[in-house]
Amino acid sequence: TTFDKQYRRKRGPYSLPTDLTPDERQELDRIQRRKQELLADIQRLKDEIAEVTNEIENLGSTEERKNMQKNKQVAMGRKKFNMDPKKGIQFLIENELLKHTCEDIAQFLYKGEGLNKTAIGDYLGERDDFNIQVLHAFVELHEFMDLNLVQALRQFLWSFRLPGEAQKIDRMMEAFAQRYCQCNPGVFESTDTCYVLSFAIIMLNTSLHNPNVKDKPGVERFIAMNRGINDGGDLPEDLLRNLYDSIKNEPFKIPEDDGNDLTHTFFNPDREGWLLKLGGRVKTWKRRWFILTDNCLYYFEYTTDKEPRGIIPLENLSIREVDDSKKPNCFELYIPDNKDQVIKACKTEADGRVVEGNHTVYRISAPTPEEKEEWMKCIKAAISRDPFYEMLAARKKKVSSTKRH
Repeated sequence: TTFDKQYRRKRGPYSLPTDLTPDERQELDRIQRRKQELLADIQRLKDEIAEVTNEIENLGSTEERKNMQKNKQVAMGRKKFNMDPKKGIQFLIENELLKHTCEDIAQFLYKGEGLNKTAIGDYLGERDDFNIQVLHAFVELHEFMDLNLVQALRQFLWSFRLPGEAQKIDRMMEAFAQRYCQCNPGVFESTDTCYVLSFAIIMLNTSLHNPNVKDKPGVERFIAMNRGINDGGDLPEDLLRNLYDSIKNEPFKIPEDDGNDLTHTFFNPDREGWLLKLGGRVKTWKRRWFILTDNCLYYFEYTTDKEPRGIIPLENLSIREVDDSKKPNCFELYIPDNKDQVIKACKTEADGRVVEGNHTVYRISAPTPEEKEEWMKCIKAAISRDPFYEMLAARKKKVSSTKRH
């Protein structure tokens, strides 16, 4: 270093002294080589740090892109599920966002994030073996221990929307009764008792809180209605009074977090599903979600709409099968003996205005001949038909028959 400073002033920064001894020159050469080696090591470290930093940044952006892509696919899967539950589940499985197991799908439905409650109910109510397994796995996720029956029903009916078809309701309530009795052994003599009483509570909720029901049952009638359902014996009156008071003081709440305004009007409909409806003035076919309940036919643009696009009261209307050259499986709602009279109905315009309908007939197309027949049957029977009473009567008959044998 001393030599370097001394001769740098005379001969420049990179000149080597000429009057050095051989040992001094050798030492200076060694120092210069070591200096170059250190500079090379520093540059190599800088390059490695830059390379690692770049890899980390690329890794982060790649993971971010993967997460964004995954979130998009999940959102698309939820949207598909809300439109068609089976196709939505299939999409999520194919994109490895769900495992093809009843437990994984049940967890997905139970969390319910972004899912339409009507679609969840439809999927759980299907009679396919796999759907039934998912239903039972879904019910197993509910914890009913130390809850009375009304509390358990509140929790259960909050997680999805009970469909309108009698067979679907039967399967779902059967699974609920089994799970409740499993969590609370000894409360009822059998799952049949739990099943019958659950329906009695749901009907009581409708009777007490639906403004269309004028004859409100009292607690004594509720107690009398449920005599003999506990394997031929009576349930404790205190239990029935407590259940009655709970429903009277607070009706069942239907979840709205999926965008549906599911009030009592649309709770337990006679039937619901996608149909095509022919327009009034503009004769185009449009796909609508129809709900049949309380002697009215409601239709929505999407299942997530809070308000119906149209309401068709069925009073004084008739229904008939028709042939249409453009659409199969058609039927019409019409006013008998009044060919040109406009049907009393209403609809919501795109700007939000509610106006009177302008249909003299409502022509509707179902997806299949079987669905057309079922819709026509349900509409014809809409005024008098109540699937709850049918199933309750059948189950009471089963309980009585079992007791006799």
